[in-house]
Amino acid sequence: MSNSADSPAHNSETIEIRTPSLTDGADLWRIAEGTGVLDVNTPYAYLLWARDFAETSVIATVDGEAAGFISGYLKPTDPSTLFIWQVAVDSRFRGRRLASRVLAQVVANSGAGRLETTITSDNAASIALFTGLARDHGTEITKQDLFTEDLFPPQEESGEHHAAEDLYTVEPLKR
Repeated sequence: MSNSADSPAHNSETIEIRTPSLTDGADLWRIAEGTGVLDVNTPYAYLLWARDFAETSVIATVDGEAAGFISGYLKPTDPSTLFIWQVAVDSRFRGRRLASRVLAQVVANSGAGRLETTITSDNAASIALFTGLARDHGTEITKQDLFTEDLFPPQEESGEHHAAEDLYTVEPLKR
């Protein structure tokens, strides 16, 4: 899918939203690393993601430059549920509604009737993104506890503190 940006300040840009390929794996890692807030996995993990979960993930490019991505997968125990793992937009490309555009595209591509994601309580941008998706689908978003802080390794062991991750569910999704 290719289209021009909606914002007047960026109306001459070409934005492409597509499934990632192996050659995008390094860019996925770079974007995740560049956010400064995502749990960044090894570059190898992003290569695997681009190989094994490309059909439920998307990358956005702006004038051919990697600008953002969403990684997701259909749950093996419930293939009608799309789980969104990471949403990332490079800081240079924010303000173009890329996150909501790539989310809409990955949801449409998946054919899922239900979406799940986990979000920490301090991540207002992600909460707003998924609340907007629910609104766009004319449905509700619900939240429940899922991964409490005590489930993560202690900071002394892992080198980082990990806040609790709440499970957000959006259903039903329009198909």
